[in-house]
Amino acid sequence: MKTRSLWSRILVIVGSIAMLIGALDPLEGSVVILVGSGLVALGTFFSQVGRQLLTYWISVFTLIAVGVAAMFVLSAFGGIGGTSGHSMWWGVLILPYPIGWIMGIVSLLLRLVRSVRHRHVAA
Repeated sequence: MKTRSLWSRILVIVGSIAMLIGALDPLEGSVVILVGSGLVALGTFFSQVGRQLLTYWISVFTLIAVGVAAMFVLSAFGGIGGTSGHSMWWGVLILPYPIGWIMGIVSLLLRLVRSVRHRHVAA
């Protein structure tokens, strides 16, 4: 196995695990999910599977990064709703984070299914 392909698989697997572990506590694990999605995007880049998949993972990483940044900024300014004085509508800025995470998990599941089918057919 080529070194580049090996590193690609390692990065995708470690990133996938990080995205799943971070989901146990989405608020505290947001940085873990962000790093995990970055590792998967980097692993996808190294694998040279195609421009569409790389663009997809860059989009996933960007969505998660924007949502996590919005979450930190809103937290720094006292949060939303309640007695904070900020409308609950500010929470819309956080939506890219769960949308990106769901897109990433769906992509990883599809990748896993294709891998299992490919190995099953080859056997």
